[in-house]
Amino acid sequence: MTPGRRTARIVGLVLAASCAAAAARWAMGGPTPQVKIPVVDEGTDTLPARAAAQKKDASSIRVVHDFHFQDRVAESGITFVQHPTDDSAKYYKAVHYDHGNGVIAGDVDGDGLPDLYFVSQLGGNELWKNLGHGKFRNITKEAGVAVPGRIGVTGSFADIDNDGDLDLFVTTVRGGNILFENDGKGHFKDITKAAGLEYVGHSSGAVFFDYDNDGKLDLFLVNVGKYTTEEKGRGGYFVGYEDAFSGHLHPERTESCRLYHNLGNNRFEDVTEKMGLKTTSWSGDASFADVNGDGFPDLYVLNMQGDDHFYVNEKGQRFVDRTAEYFPKTPWGAMGIKFFDFDNDGRVDLLLTDMHSDMSQEIGPDKEKEKSEMKWNDAFLQGGANNIFGNAFYRNLGDGRFEEISDRVGVENYWPWGPSVGDLNADGFDDVFIASGMSFPFRYGIDTVLLNDRGERFRDAEFLLGIEPRANGTAVPFFELDCDKEGQGRPACKDRTGKITVLGTRSTRSAVIFDVDGDGDLDIVTSEFNDRPRVLISDLSSRHPVHFLEVALVGKISNRQGLGARVTVSAGGRTFTKWNDGKSGYLSQSALPLYFGLGDATAVDRVEVLWPSGRKSVLDHDVPIGRRLTVTEPSP
Repeated sequence: MTPGRRTARIVGLVLAASCAAAAARWAMGGPTPQVKIPVVDEGTDTLPARAAAQKKDASSIRVVHDFHFQDRVAESGITFVQHPTDDSAKYYKAVHYDHGNGVIAGDVDGDGLPDLYFVSQLGGNELWKNLGHGKFRNITKEAGVAVPGRIGVTGSFADIDNDGDLDLFVTTVRGGNILFENDGKGHFKDITKAAGLEYVGHSSGAVFFDYDNDGKLDLFLVNVGKYTTEEKGRGGYFVGYEDAFSGHLHPERTESCRLYHNLGNNRFEDVTEKMGLKTTSWSGDASFADVNGDGFPDLYVLNMQGDDHFYVNEKGQRFVDRTAEYFPKTPWGAMGIKFFDFDNDGRVDLLLTDMHSDMSQEIGPDKEKEKSEMKWNDAFLQGGANNIFGNAFYRNLGDGRFEEISDRVGVENYWPWGPSVGDLNADGFDDVFIASGMSFPFRYGIDTVLLNDRGERFRDAEFLLGIEPRANGTAVPFFELDCDKEGQGRPACKDRTGKITVLGTRSTRSAVIFDVDGDGDLDIVTSEFNDRPRVLISDLSSRHPVHFLEVALVGKISNRQGLGARVTVSAGGRTFTKWNDGKSGYLSQSALPLYFGLGDATAVDRVEVLWPSGRKSVLDHDVPIGRRLTVTEPSP
């Protein structure tokens, strides 16, 4: 082999031709993303200075922040790698494939340890059994959930038949979604056809909730819109439209979300129109919460390119769009959603991340905490007067009133996907991990960790906690390019022949937060784009006493998982409230015990569960801490 034909590794963002092509594709149907190829990746080059600045400001953080996370994916045994389509890597298009995949957690075999299901676009999905102490084993083949040959998006664990084990629903792009029934031992059977869930389209998130409180989990299936042609690419994926990012301008490409009512006996009925949920948004995800306090879960549906929609549930009989009443301004490019109680006032607040507004303008790291200076015109936005161009945070004022305070509390970041929420320092206030970054052909973007500073604001802490900079570097091999066959006009192939390996920046798409190694503090597992996941293990428990309580729910009249229940824990003169929605990150839903950090409290005074059925469970003596508490709904 001649020297010119040796495989070369091209470090950094090198395919200027690919970026130019991507820009041209965007221009065909809408604004052009402001992308340039730097000689030095500014996102990576400025990491030391950003880390130093964050450490300098650390003295202003009043909550515990002297602990660290370490990526122990190698020690975990997990070898899964997410594989993207060529549309989201080699031939980069803003075509929604680049949104990647979710990761979901749930105990599939009833041993009390959350297992992990990773979803990929190419190559099949993988299920990893939790062996305890941070170790996992691949059980995909024996479980039967690989879903080979389909372009995966995400999945959700849910006990659809109330038999005490977690079933699995998986979404795909035009490959048909799949419902797997669990036999209770972690072996799954495809029951999609019999269940009536054979929808084929551009599906995305899947949200299980009991909208009519009949004790059975219903399904809200989120569909994006028609962004692919009939042409197929490598691995069998459907090639995207050249103007896919402008799909919201084409009404004929609308693909409505679907609401399925659980009829029992593993059967579902499409009740979308009957319930008034005919949506036309370009939606990627959704979530639910009883916002108006009437005992029925309301539904918030994101729009990746336009206005979000909030639907009030009228006692399980229909949904009514009340967006203007509750949330008159919503993000334009919403991607991730999480309801939680930020300030421990017992009212549910709402955090939304906005990825697509950040795509209108290239900015440097020094402006990542600012809202987007929207560069697209009003015609493309289809009216932007009622939009926020960046992340949004709605503080619940009570009586159906919300105040948008994102800049005041410091939740803005750049290129965000999904927010995952958990009390990382176990002080009783929930913190936030925001999976972020755009991969090839963009500069490096950091993941964001927001420590909750006593319910008053969030403090940036990703460098303090060891999340950034990544121990494994900021770049990863993205694809091979044959300069002899496809290198014409590409700067990466100048004066080269043969195959070269092109690198792209690492980035995260989603995450789940739970106690991976069983030491009492919360860890983070991520879904990375075109890369292995990170298994970020916290050392909090080795540095500080950790007082906590895990609460697992068993419904009897309500659904078995207790999804939709509100749990209140009183300890040390404070009260902490969580809603059991199973939601974590973009595209991800997890079936986990609720984790309550108790701060300095060494005893729990009271645990109260308000079940979806309206029944209450109260435990006000001999409540253990430092372990899992299982609360069973009282029978009639």
